[in-house]
This record gives sequence, structure tokens and C-alpha cells, in this order.
Amino acid sequence: MGNTNVKAAVAAKGAEEEGRSASGVAELVKAAAIALALALFIRTFMFQPFKIPSGSMLQTLMVGDHLLVNKMVYLFSPPERGDIIVFRPPHEPDKDFVKRVIGLPGETISMRNDTVYVNGKALNEPYASYERLYGRGSLPGFEAKKVPEGHLFMMGDNRNNSQDSRVWGFLDIDSVHGKAFIIHWSWNGGGFDVRFNRVGKLL
Repeated sequence: MGNTNVKAAVAAKGAEEEGRSASGVAELVKAAAIALALALFIRTFMFQPFKIPSGSMLQTLMVGDHLLVNKMVYLFSPPERGDIIVFRPPHEPDKDFVKRVIGLPGETISMRNDTVYVNGKALNEPYASYERLYGRGSLPGFEAKKVPEGHLFMMGDNRNNSQDSRVWGFLDIDSVHGKAFIIHWSWNGGGFDVRFNRVGKLL
């Protein structure tokens, strides 16, 4: 009788431990599922990471900079001149680009002698670089263009090495992902050296 009680107690304890183990696994799976769902929600609706692949935004952004993009900001206010945004351009709708907003809907944009004009007035652009690459002169300017409603005129800061609205035209605002607002990480483009001086830089 005593042995029977002992065996029953051991069996009951084993069943209890198995129940706790199964419950623990279920809790871990539930926590992982919630974390994944939250990460997907944040990436889809709030913030998105983006890596700079080219030098079209030098010296503001460097190859190897990793940005965070605020996807909520334009739900409450339209893009402003000077914003650095991530978007999908009309000629390559499957790729993400990053450029600066230069022309707003209804404005007239032109460029001559390395100077951009908005509605006939020269634009002050301390961020713009017109460096001549490989012995090449400046890219030619362009005649006045009026930005259609619902569109933007985009340009890279590295003006002689940027495929932007001068090449593929105006950007539909509906193609904008969001506004880049911080460099959260930065690698040397040619190696694995961390650029700590750029980490945390606001844009």
C-alpha cells in the first residue's frame, strides 16, 4: 500500500512538472509571437531602417550610413523643402531611393550655374556639393519646371553624382515612405570600421 502511494505521488509530481514545462513553452511561444507582431507593426506603420548604398547624398549622408525613417510624420503634415525622404521613384518602383525635397507642389524650379532657383529666387543650399568628378564638369542646368500638385522635385546633395528629378521627373507624394530623421549606425563603406562620430546624428 505504501509503495502504491509513493508511485502515485511520483506520477502526480511528474505530470505536474510536465504541465509546467508545457505551459512555459507555450508562454515563450506567445511572447515571441507578440514580439514579432509588434516588430512588424512598427516596421510597417511607424519606423523603417534604410542603408545608404551610394554617394548621391554626400556629404550629408555617406555610404554605409544606416538611417531610421519616420513613416508617420507625413500623415499629419506634408513634406517640406529640405526634408530628406525615402521613396520609390517612378522609373524604378521596386527600389528605395533617398534624396532631398527641393521643389514643392505649385512651385517653379530651375537651375543654372550651380544654383537652384525657386519661383525665380536663388535657393540657399549649404548642404549641396557640386564637386567635379573624374575631371568632368558640372551637369547642365535646366529650364523652369512647374511642380504638379501632389508631386515633389527631388535632388541629391551630391549634385554631379545623383540620379534624381532632373533625370526621372517629378515624384508622386504617394510614393514617399517617410522622412529620414537619424543615423542609428554607420560603417566605413570600404570596410568594417564603425564611424562612431556619426552614430546618433539627427538629420
